[in-house]
Amino acid sequence: MQTTSSTTTNTRTQTGDSRPAANTSAMSDMFTTLLVAQIKNQDPLAPSDPSQFVNQLAQLSQTEALQNLASLTSNNATVLQSMQMLALGAQVGSNVMVESDSVTLGKTAVQGTVTLQNATTSATLVLTGANGVKHSIALGSNAAGEVPFSIDPKALGLPEGRYSMHVDTASGETPMIALAGKLNSVKLTAEGALLNVDNAGMVTPSAILSFNGQSAAASN
Repeated sequence: MQTTSSTTTNTRTQTGDSRPAANTSAMSDMFTTLLVAQIKNQDPLAPSDPSQFVNQLAQLSQTEALQNLASLTSNNATVLQSMQMLALGAQVGSNVMVESDSVTLGKTAVQGTVTLQNATTSATLVLTGANGVKHSIALGSNAAGEVPFSIDPKALGLPEGRYSMHVDTASGETPMIALAGKLNSVKLTAEGALLNVDNAGMVTPSAILSFNGQSAAASN
């Protein structure tokens, strides 16, 4: 059964790869047929300008080149997507930092950082629940750089659920928020890869800021 499946896959791949060449060949044959018909049926007393045929051939060559380039680009994109999936799949179980403007709270504390481009005399992490109620976590006065924070649902009296996040600063800056979490799975969709990360939910690969390796417990 495995041999049959492999053969079917290879046949489909070969068929898919031959389509651009087949289309180009068909177009070339059709152009040649039309060109020959045009030459045969031209008025002997007022023959067509030979430069017209040269221009037509040049246009055909350009069209074929563009088709081949489009096919090559598509194939390369497919290969790169497959390589990305393999690379991301190998990172499942790793601890990551992911950019996010929302957080899913459970029973355990969530760690994260706020990246300030400028110093500020005060910064406040604001969480807004599904009911619209806001909860503030003071981050104090900070210099430019990464400012760590912790969201402890039990200590803050926050019920489990999804919260949107933003940071208010005295400087008026809207800094980036990153959450720490474990990469649980990688899913391929029509729009591209989606990563399931603890605390952040489903994110795109571009949201991942760093891979921090697996914890000792996970490795064992």
